[in-house]
Amino acid sequence: MDAQGRGRADDIDPADQWVLNPNTGEYELRLTPSAPQSTVPRPRRNGAGATGKRSTGTRTDTMTAGPGTREMPEVVPGQRRRRGAPPGPPPGRRRPKPKAKGKKVLVWTGGVLAFVLVGGSAAGYAYYRHLNDNITALSDDGASTGGFSTDRAINILIIGTDKRSGKGNEGYGDTGSAGHADTTILLHVSKDRSNATAMSIPRDMVVDIPDCPTAQEDGSTKDIPGTPGTRFNVSLGQAGRTPSCTMRTVTELTGIKPDHFMVADFNAVKTLSTAVGGVEVCLKKDIDDPKSHLKLPEGRSVIQGEQALSFVRTRYTVGFGSDLSRIELQQQFLSSLMRKLKSNDTLTNPSKMLKLAEAGTQALTVDSKIADLRKLAALGQEVGKVNTKNLTFTTVPVVDNTDGATVLPAPEKAQALFDTIRDDVSLSEVKKKEKAKEAAKLKGPRAEASEVRVDIYNGGARAGSAQETLTYLQNDEGVTKSSQLGNADKNQAKTTLAYDPGQADQARKLADILGLPASALKPGDGNSESNAQGLPAMVLTLGEDFKGAGKSGSSSAADLDVEKNTADKETCAE
Repeated sequence: MDAQGRGRADDIDPADQWVLNPNTGEYELRLTPSAPQSTVPRPRRNGAGATGKRSTGTRTDTMTAGPGTREMPEVVPGQRRRRGAPPGPPPGRRRPKPKAKGKKVLVWTGGVLAFVLVGGSAAGYAYYRHLNDNITALSDDGASTGGFSTDRAINILIIGTDKRSGKGNEGYGDTGSAGHADTTILLHVSKDRSNATAMSIPRDMVVDIPDCPTAQEDGSTKDIPGTPGTRFNVSLGQAGRTPSCTMRTVTELTGIKPDHFMVADFNAVKTLSTAVGGVEVCLKKDIDDPKSHLKLPEGRSVIQGEQALSFVRTRYTVGFGSDLSRIELQQQFLSSLMRKLKSNDTLTNPSKMLKLAEAGTQALTVDSKIADLRKLAALGQEVGKVNTKNLTFTTVPVVDNTDGATVLPAPEKAQALFDTIRDDVSLSEVKKKEKAKEAAKLKGPRAEASEVRVDIYNGGARAGSAQETLTYLQNDEGVTKSSQLGNADKNQAKTTLAYDPGQADQARKLADILGLPASALKPGDGNSESNAQGLPAMVLTLGEDFKGAGKSGSSSAADLDVEKNTADKETCAE
C-alpha cells in the first residue's frame, strides 16, 4: 500500500488533494483512486483511538468526545466521474457556484499553536486519523481541572520549551537542555467568550515549585520534591519534571488551576510561521544580533522559518536586553500570527490550511485529557469566538531581585492581576465593566453597624477566614452581633450574603463594610437563620473568591497597573 493508501502524505503536497465537487460546490480532500478508503472507521484497539499515536504516560481513548465536542458525521465519498464521461454535473443539474471560503474549516489560534480539522469524505477521515496520530500526549498527573467546559471560563497553559530537538536546532547553544519552561503563557478565555487574556510568566521569576507527583514510563508515579525560591523555568525539565509540574507551579503562584497544557518546541515557531506564508513584524531600529542570528532592518518585515525563531529568541539587542524585553517581541509576534491566521488570506487558502494542519499537530504535545483532534477542535471553536481586539497580552508585574539575575513578582500588582483573571474580568473592557459595577451598587437605607446580625461560614475560603472576618467585624467595624459557625455544608465559588426582606438595610450595610458586589446579596423568603440568641440573622458564606476581611469580593481592574496590548494592534519593537 502506498503512502496515500495508509492515510499518510509524506511525499505529497496536501494542497494537491483538494478538488471541487461540482455537486456540492465545496472543496473536498481526495486521495488517489488506487487506494479506496472505507467509509467505516476502523475499530479501536485496546480502548485507544487510531494506532500509532505517540504517547508517554497515561493514554486515553482518543475517540471519546470531550466537553463541548461534536460527534463525527457519517462520511460519504463524493461522486466521481465515470471514465470516458464528459466533465461537468449530471444532466439536468446546474453547477452551483463555489462557496467563498471553500471547504468548511475549524481554525484555532492559541499562543504559537494552530490546526485545522478537515472531513466530509472517506479521504477526509483518513486524513483526520493521520493528523490525530501526529499529536503527542503526556499525563496531567491530576494537576488540571480535568477538562474545559463550554459553560465556564477556560484556562490553557501554553509552554514554549528551549529543548533543541528537531532538525536544524543543534546550533542554538545548550544542546543538552531537557527543555525548560522558557516561554510560558496562561491563556484565559472568559466565560461569555467576549474576551481573553494572555499572561506571560517570566522564566527568571523566583517562585516556589511545589511537590509534583509525576507519571513514569513504566506506569508508576514518582513524587518529585518541590523547590522553594527558584526560577520558574525549572518547573519543567529539571529533576524529571513534566508540564504537569509547571501547571502546579502556576496554580501555586496565581491561584488559577489550568484546564489543559500545550507544549511547543523550537520547530513550532518555524513550521507555523512558514505554513501561513510568513508573519509581519515591525522594528523601530535595525537589529543585528550575533547571539540569536537575527538581522532585520528598521520598519516592517515578513519573517518565517529560522528567521522567525531568531526573532522570538532575540533579547540582547532590544529594550533593556533582558528576558522581559524578549517577552515583548514574542507577544508582538504572536499577535501578528493570530491576525494572519484569522485573515481571509489564510482561511480561504486550502494549501495553507493543510500545511497548518500538519505543522500544528506535529508541533503539539498536550495533556492526555485532550489528546484527540475532535476535542482540540472543540476547544478551538471556543477560543476562536474571541475577537482579536479583545485578546489582551500582558506580563506578570515584577521587581528586580537583589541577585541582579532574577526577578520577583511585584507583591500588590501581581496579585491584583491574578485576581482580575481569576474573577474573569476583561483587561480590554475594564472601564466598561467598572461603570457597570458602579451602576449596580445597592440603593436604599443602611442599618447601624451595631444592629447588623450575621452568622459567618467558611464555604471555600482559605482556612481561618471566618474567624478573621468575625474579628474584623467586631473589633474594627462595630458589628458586635456577629458569630462564626465554622465550615458551610459545601464549598462555593463566590461569597454570598443571604438575608430576609426585613434585613435589607442590614445587608446593604454589611455589603458596604465588606465591599461585596450586588450579585453577592441573596434575598430570602422570610425564613432566616436564628443566631445563638434565637434572633434572626443573615448568613454570610465566604466562597473561594474571598480575599480577606475588609477586601472586595471581586477584582477591580480600573487601576490595574500592568503593561498590556491587544492582539489587533500592531506595535513596533524598540
